[in-house]
Amino acid sequence: MADFDTLIRGTLVTEAGTIENGYIAIRDGLIRLMGTGDSPAAGEVLDFGDALVLPGAIDPQVHSRSQADQEDFIWSTRAAAAGGVTTIVDMPYDAGKLISTPQMLLEKAESAGAQARVDFALYGTINAAHGTAHIAGMAEAGAAAFKFSTFETHPERFPRIATPLLYEAIAEVARTGLIAGVHNENDECVRAFSAAVKAAGITDYRAHGASRPPIAETLAIAEVYEIARATGAAGHIVHCSVGRGYELAEAYRAQGVDATIEACIHYLVLCEEDDVSRLGGKAKCNPPIRGRAEREALWQKLAAGAITVVSTDHVAWSLASKSHKAMLDNASGMPGLEVMTSLLLDGLTERGLPLSHAARLMSGNPARLFRFSDRKGALAPGLEADIAVYAERPRLYDPAESGNTVVHWSPYEGRLIRHRPIATFQRGRMIFDGKTVLAAPGDGRFVRPTRAARLASEAA
Repeated sequence: MADFDTLIRGTLVTEAGTIENGYIAIRDGLIRLMGTGDSPAAGEVLDFGDALVLPGAIDPQVHSRSQADQEDFIWSTRAAAAGGVTTIVDMPYDAGKLISTPQMLLEKAESAGAQARVDFALYGTINAAHGTAHIAGMAEAGAAAFKFSTFETHPERFPRIATPLLYEAIAEVARTGLIAGVHNENDECVRAFSAAVKAAGITDYRAHGASRPPIAETLAIAEVYEIARATGAAGHIVHCSVGRGYELAEAYRAQGVDATIEACIHYLVLCEEDDVSRLGGKAKCNPPIRGRAEREALWQKLAAGAITVVSTDHVAWSLASKSHKAMLDNASGMPGLEVMTSLLLDGLTERGLPLSHAARLMSGNPARLFRFSDRKGALAPGLEADIAVYAERPRLYDPAESGNTVVHWSPYEGRLIRHRPIATFQRGRMIFDGKTVLAAPGDGRFVRPTRAARLASEAA
C-alpha cells in the first residue's frame, strides 16, 4: 500500500529559495513530506520535470460582485483556478449591498460557498449609520479583515469614512486582532483635482492620472498609518501606485507600527505612457496607473522587500462600462485573476530577481496578513496542499481563448506572457489541468482567520 495519496515532482519554489528535483508528498489533503531525489511511494505520481511548483496563490483583493448579474463567485473563482490562485479574499462592496453586519457576512459566505470553485475569505466593512457597532460581531462571524475608504466612490455602496469615524473604526478593529485595510485616496484632493481637469477640458487618457495625482495617495496613506500608530492597529494600504507610499510604510514600520502595503499587478506591469494611452478606459483604476518611472520604482521596492503582498484588485466590468470616450466616464478596475501569477513570474525572471519573491508576495505574506498561515500559504508539511505548477510556455494572451473569464477583454490582451499555469491543486486535488477548470461550484470553502476576536470583556 502506498504511503501517500499523491506525489508531485518539480522545481519547488518556497520563500527560502528554489529546490530542484524536489517532491511533495500529500495525504488526506495535506502536505506530509517534502524532499529531493528519490521519493516515497504514492497512489498517484505527477512528475512535472523542471516546471515551477509554488504554493497556491492567495489574491488579497477581489471584487466578485461589483456589477450585478455579471461575474459573481461562479466566474471569479473559475478564473482564479485557471491562474494558479487557490484562495481569493473578496471585498465588501457588492452591488446593492454593503457587507456591514454579521448577518450579511454570513449570508454572503453561504451564497458564495455555493458558487466558489476555490477557497475564499471575506472582508467586512461598516455602514456609517451603524458606526462601529458591528465590527466585533463580523469578526466573530468569520471576517478575515476590514475595509474602509478615505474616498467616496459611491455614498451607499462604497462610502467615504470620515477621519473621526475612521479613527474609531480602526481602534475597534485593533481589538479583533485583524487588519484594517484602507482605500487610500484623499477625498478633498481628488474632488478638487477632478474639477480642475474638467474645467481644462481634458477628456483623454491623461484625465484620470491628473485627477488623482500622487499627493492624493500619500496624504491618505499617512493618515491611515498615523491612526494605526495611535490605536495599535494593523494598518494595511490595499493598493499603492507610487514609490513614496512604500517609503512611508517602511518609515512607520521602523517606528514600530504594524504597517503593511499592497501592490496591484497592473502597477508592476503597465504604465501610463505605453498602456493607458492606448487602452483608455480599459486601464482605468483607482489609484491610477502611473508612468514608467513609478513602475520601475515599485520593482525596486519589491526587490528590497518593501512590498507586503501583490494582488489583482480584480473586477470584471462589462466592456460597455469600460468603453466610454471620456476617460473619467469609465468604471474603475480590471480583470486579472487568470494572469496575475504568470505576470509576476515573468517580471521576476526578466529582472533576474529570485522567484522566492513570488512565494512570499502571493502566498506566504497574504496568509499571514489574513491570519490563516497555520493552514495555507506555503509548501510545508502540515499545511493544506494548495499548489500551483507553472511552465515556460510563451503565448500572446487572449482572454477569450480559455473560456475561463466572464468577460473577453483584458488590459493584457495581446501581451506576450511566458509563464503559464499547467496545474492547480486544492488540498491535493487537481482543480485545473492546464486547459480545463475541473473544480465545480461549491468545491471552495469559506476560510476564517485563526486569530479570534477579543471582546471587551476579554480585553478588560
